[in-house]
Amino acid sequence: MRATPPIDRLSSLLERFRVRAHLFHAGPLCGVTTFAAQPGRGFLHVLRRGEMVVTHAPRSGAPRKIVVNEPTLLFYPRPLAHHFHNAPTEDSDFVCATIDFDGGDAHPLARALPPLVRLPLREVAGLEQSLALLFAETTRVLCGHRLLADRLFEVVLIQLLRWLLDHPEESRLPVGLLTGLGDPQLARVLVGLHDLPGAPWPLERMAQEAGMSRSAFAARFKATVGTTPSDYLAHWRLSIVQARLRSGDSIKAIADELGYANASALSRLFTQKLGMSPRAWLSQRAEHERQPVIRDGSTTDRSRPAQS
Repeated sequence: MRATPPIDRLSSLLERFRVRAHLFHAGPLCGVTTFAAQPGRGFLHVLRRGEMVVTHAPRSGAPRKIVVNEPTLLFYPRPLAHHFHNAPTEDSDFVCATIDFDGGDAHPLARALPPLVRLPLREVAGLEQSLALLFAETTRVLCGHRLLADRLFEVVLIQLLRWLLDHPEESRLPVGLLTGLGDPQLARVLVGLHDLPGAPWPLERMAQEAGMSRSAFAARFKATVGTTPSDYLAHWRLSIVQARLRSGDSIKAIADELGYANASALSRLFTQKLGMSPRAWLSQRAEHERQPVIRDGSTTDRSRPAQS
């Protein structure tokens, strides 16, 4: 039996739906440090040396309290307030970045990940080289060092995502996109949908791509991804529609690209799935983005932690 060639499970997804990192802290933290939940914003913390206690509010989806006593990545893909206690002191290596997902909470990865990913650095092969460069850039002021640090944080995030895909049992991911990409047969179908969302994708074609019968494919897809193949494709297309609308593209141009008969057909599907027309959705989003971030009665910098 001929070996199945490997496929790139992340590039097409991250090319359509960007993730951007921004370094905002390097060095020790003192006392209790609070990271507030901000719409559309996550956090990636890297503790390379030292220890700390992390707490979360009840019913937040994350553990109430965790003790971090070894080099660790802490990744919050969605807005979730968290607090660092007895945070790293002068002999610690500690850096933080905000993570902005295109589309905020609607980003496919932001939806697919658990509220908190905690991963010891020793688990990820090759991560130490990236972190060595990252920490070197945060300890000296050279031309472009902040920009380079941001890009290195994005490299670290991709390495983290690779590990999650390659270790589905240890990852304990919720059923969804990433568990589907972790299945070698389903991954080929999902990458095809991501690469060619406007192509016709009947169930027969998807099953053939996976090398399975229609019934076996449909059952495994539902169990692994949590939705039917047709519903996943419709949701993926709508995610692209939302991203393209945010970029200023017309509904007609988007309908042509995604293979819909006309703009009206796409508008009807959009309204059916999201409960509002594309025009109303754009207006609501623009209004939301104009709202300032308020905490303790004042407008705050979205990326700066509060210390007490």
